[in-house]
Amino acid sequence: MPKQYRTLAGRELLYFTLAAFDACDELSQTLVVISPDDAHFDAARFAPLRFAARRCGGASRQASVKNGLDALAAFGASDDDWVLVHDAARPGITPALIRSLIAALADDPVGGIMALPVADTLKRVDIDQGERIARTESRNGLWQAQTPQMFRIGMLREAIARAERDGHDLTDEASAVEWLGHAPRLVQGSLRNFKVTYPEDFALAEAILTQVPPHGAR
Repeated sequence: MPKQYRTLAGRELLYFTLAAFDACDELSQTLVVISPDDAHFDAARFAPLRFAARRCGGASRQASVKNGLDALAAFGASDDDWVLVHDAARPGITPALIRSLIAALADDPVGGIMALPVADTLKRVDIDQGERIARTESRNGLWQAQTPQMFRIGMLREAIARAERDGHDLTDEASAVEWLGHAPRLVQGSLRNFKVTYPEDFALAEAILTQVPPHGAR
C-alpha cells in the first residue's frame, strides 16, 4: 500500500496533510494529484475536508506537478497566483507552518521553500570503497529542503518546462526555479515536518500526530 494511505493515529496519513491545508482560509483550493491507476484513493474517507482530486499524476514528480498546475487553471487559477506544492508524505505540517511560509513570501519577487539548517555532521562516502568515509563535508550554509514550496504558477510552469527541455532532472520545485537563474528564499521549517520515508518513520510520525489534533496549531 502507498505510504500516504497507511493508518496513523486513527487516520490515513494523507488526512493529516489535507487537514492542515483545509484549516488555512488563505488558500482558495487544495488539489490532490494522484496517479490515474491509483486504486487506494477514496475521497469519502477524507470528508469533510476541503479539497479536489485529479487523476493527472505523471511518471515523475516534475510531471505530476506540471500536470497539477495545468489542472489548477480549471479552478480559475492564473499565472500570477501563488501555488504551494507539498509532499503528501509530510503529515506533520501544520496550519501555523503553512501560514508562516505564506507571510514570509507574500511580497517576495521569486518565492521560496520551507527548510531546516543542517545540524548533523556530513560524511562523503567513497563509492569505490563501499561504506567508508572519504572526507567530512562542511555543513556551513547547508539547509535541508522541505515542503511546502511556494512560487507563482507561471514562473514554476516555465521553470519546469525549461528544465525538461534542458534534460535537467528535478528533485524539487526550487531546483527548477534555480535552473531559470532565480534564488528562492529559505523559510525556517520544523523537525515535525519530516518526510515519512523509512519503515521506522511511521512510528515517529504517529507519536507526533497523536499529540496534535488533525487541524493542528492554528
